[in-house]
Amino acid sequence: MSRRLRTILSMVALATLNACGGGPSGPPPDNLDNACAIVAQKPHYLRAFRATERRWGVPVPVQMATIYQESKFDGEARTPFRWTLGIIPMGRQSSAYGYSQALDGTWDEYVKDGNRAARRNDIRDATDFMGWYMAQSNQRLGIPMHDARNHYLAYHEGRTGYSRGSYNAKPWLLRVSGEVGQRAIVYDQQLRACGRR
Repeated sequence: MSRRLRTILSMVALATLNACGGGPSGPPPDNLDNACAIVAQKPHYLRAFRATERRWGVPVPVQMATIYQESKFDGEARTPFRWTLGIIPMGRQSSAYGYSQALDGTWDEYVKDGNRAARRNDIRDATDFMGWYMAQSNQRLGIPMHDARNHYLAYHEGRTGYSRGSYNAKPWLLRVSGEVGQRAIVYDQQLRACGRR
């Protein structure tokens, strides 16, 4: 078989795999409100969460609650387009992409820190990125690893914004961070009930 034909067939196979939800991220789990259902449907998620917990100390429920808020477990998630005159697309609202909704600049820092092959739509890389980021927030800002609410505020605002208290001028963000904190508690209770914690 010629090299060109192999390349074409590989591209067709990859396109078919991605179209069927079998690419790096695949479709999100069906029941996002039940941590046990999530990890039962996607056991590789739990392996990724546990690896990040071992490496960085970020509890599984904190990771899960953050990913829920950022992407609803959609590895291909992107921010919406900005529109001019209601009909002309002017690019996306930000460069956030993937499970963790990492911005280009922050992801580039993570990649330069030794994770050169990392992809934002790979659950293992996305959770490792979150662990890397939250471990730094723990060291620099003193946020306890189990504190999903404050980790989310630092994640959303950046560590400098968090230390300045920029979130205090954003009532919607305070509400959302409270929801992240509550979801982490619920996910923890669910995982304990089904023996996954």
